[in-house]
Amino acid sequence: MTARFRAVFAQEKPVIGMVHLGALPGAPLYDPSVDLVAAARADLRSLQAAGFDAVMFGNENDRPYEFEVDAASTAMMAYVIGQLRGDITVPFGVNMLWDPMASVAVGAATGAAFVREIFTGTYASDMGVWSPDAGQAMRYRARLGRSDMAMLFNVSAEFAHSLDARPLPDRARSAVFSSIPDAVLVSGQITGEAATLGDLEAVKAALPGTPVMANTGVKHDTVADVLRIADGCIVGSSLKVDGDTWNAVDPDRAADFMARVRAARG
Repeated sequence: MTARFRAVFAQEKPVIGMVHLGALPGAPLYDPSVDLVAAARADLRSLQAAGFDAVMFGNENDRPYEFEVDAASTAMMAYVIGQLRGDITVPFGVNMLWDPMASVAVGAATGAAFVREIFTGTYASDMGVWSPDAGQAMRYRARLGRSDMAMLFNVSAEFAHSLDARPLPDRARSAVFSSIPDAVLVSGQITGEAATLGDLEAVKAALPGTPVMANTGVKHDTVADVLRIADGCIVGSSLKVDGDTWNAVDPDRAADFMARVRAARG
């Protein structure tokens, strides 16, 4: 395990709950009548009451996503997190889809413990050809004075197909060698869709010394199986009212999920 990963996550096999903000200014679905702070605060409190090890703020509602996020969106994300800082009692992270530089910037500005994004690879995606620059993002983190901030690399992008013909475990192993991420994340094809257990097993076998986490689609009835393989997971949709990604967090679903996590972790 990397030093940063251990510093952020004290619990073995940490589980990160998603706070999906409503659509932010500059996004097509933005609704100025929605109280973004109040909605995020309710989700945050539900996740913390359920016992999640960490939370992550994301802009999943800013569809269609951008490779360079609108400045108004990044400013509003930072504002919302700033308004909630007094309520946050667990480590928190940030993800500005699909922009590594904006994710690092907002994470650094808000005091986030970690960021998640696609930092490596080349993809054909719903948003066009996608080719992030891990070297640029990691140098940006250093320039902003946040070398302590962990970087979680998603190596199997949602809404996209890798143009790199190497098998997923080889791409993950290469990313670790070239970029030294603090964790590698394995995803399904879209938000809320699970990564296969076979993919998790193969990536973990290739990276025995690197944290490997399930990034999407972990459900109440699968979390025990996932945690037998992975070093943790990130969960959002399963915790929502009716299991719908775009709804608020359901406190009962969140509490039930973490009860199953605690049983699986022993």
